[in-house]
Amino acid sequence: MPLLKIDAIKGRTSAQIQQLLDATHQAMVEAFEVPERDRYQIFNEHEPSHMIIQDTGLGFERTDRVVVITAISRPRSVEMKQRFYALLVAALEEKCGIAATDVVVSVVTNRDDDWSFGLGRAQFLTGEL
Repeated sequence: MPLLKIDAIKGRTSAQIQQLLDATHQAMVEAFEVPERDRYQIFNEHEPSHMIIQDTGLGFERTDRVVVITAISRPRSVEMKQRFYALLVAALEEKCGIAATDVVVSVVTNRDDDWSFGLGRAQFLTGEL
């Protein structure tokens, strides 16, 4: 936890996807101060016509390397979120060649009772986590 869902246009190799997942995880570990093995990531690929990601009027163009990252997480401070955004775009640019203008992030907040990591229990509530 957090659960990261990453949507991208088809065309990356398995190695490129792994680099993207690793870079995203490292930014999450550093910004949200989660343990290294607290890693939950789902990568979804889409046909180019199945993703329309515009610039909301910010004045830049997206490319076919655009990624949309949804982080589902317990509440985090504004500072943690801003740090995650900055670390993420820096890591994706450096390790994956993805421009900062091609990274869209949304943090969706939920509560401890919204999580079960297995065994039919809510481990945040039971004290197991």
